[in-house]
Amino acid sequence: MNNIFLKLVLAPFSLLYGSLVTLRKFSYDIGLQRSSRFDIPTICVGNLSTGGAGKSPHTEYLIRLLTPYIYVGVLSRGYRRQTQGFLFVETANTALEVGDEPLQFKRKYPAVPIAVGERRAYAIPQMLARYPQIQGIILDDAFQHLAVKPYMSILLTEYNRLFTRDFLLPSGNLRENRGGYERAQVIVVTKCPLDMTSTDKEKITSEINPLPHQHIYFSYFNYGTPYHIFDPSVKFDLDAETEVLLITGIARTDYLLDYLTSKVKKVTTMTFEDHRLFTNYDVAQFKKLYDNMDSARRKVVLTTEKDATRLDLHHTYIVDNQLDVFALPIEVDFLFNEKANFDTTIKTALLDFKI
Repeated sequence: MNNIFLKLVLAPFSLLYGSLVTLRKFSYDIGLQRSSRFDIPTICVGNLSTGGAGKSPHTEYLIRLLTPYIYVGVLSRGYRRQTQGFLFVETANTALEVGDEPLQFKRKYPAVPIAVGERRAYAIPQMLARYPQIQGIILDDAFQHLAVKPYMSILLTEYNRLFTRDFLLPSGNLRENRGGYERAQVIVVTKCPLDMTSTDKEKITSEINPLPHQHIYFSYFNYGTPYHIFDPSVKFDLDAETEVLLITGIARTDYLLDYLTSKVKKVTTMTFEDHRLFTNYDVAQFKKLYDNMDSARRKVVLTTEKDATRLDLHHTYIVDNQLDVFALPIEVDFLFNEKANFDTTIKTALLDFKI
């Protein structure tokens, strides 16, 4: 009841926000503001809502899919970085300089050009000037960035938080009206349960009601073996006797917690807001909690790969206090044996690209 009351209170603000968003889009539609197109394919990965849909793992999936065939680059705005303007991301950068997700991409795929820039229409030419061999650019979290007209848009929406059931900010989590989904060529329902049925698939497909030109797929996360955040060659196998201290600063943890609770004996969590820049106090609390865990048990401090880039800012403290922290890697896969179909959809679109 309280949640419904709050939505009603915030509804006028959502109406105002929606009007501003619609006006902005209209200004592009009638040419008051112009969208830039480029003579190489650009693939936008984004969503209609705020955070948590799995943009980073899906961006990484595209990197792995495309790099054997074309020279691909990635452009992000570098959310919450403490710098401005266009920058190429280097492995030696910090999350403060380039943002956590771009740094994660670069450290995992060092041969791929990764850049950050708020003004993507200006950033793309700068990427091409330094790397003229680039044959395609993945635009991370750019669905609402109308200044660039992408060749292909991939829209992500969470299984448990479909955009069709959400409302505009601030009464909901939508960044724009639901009708924005029409701009996508591909829709991916993310974080699906492994036991999802064909009936569930049909119901969600009917609810989203994809247009004739749209492809819809259903993805889930495969979790790998945790690795030490400062020495990836050191692994930690999770088992039924492990006690986990989970440190996260991500949008939502429910899918991750479901996985961990099915794998280990106990999970203790310290959760923060998305993109949290951990403080010295935070890290000291991690250590205190870890030290208080049952020493007779097999225990580990676990975090996400995105959080690991921000914990790296406390490298000296973590090492000096012998606080071993392991990152849990994730990769995207597709249900209903549709991985090959998804791959073909992307590859075919690139083959069909014309200047």
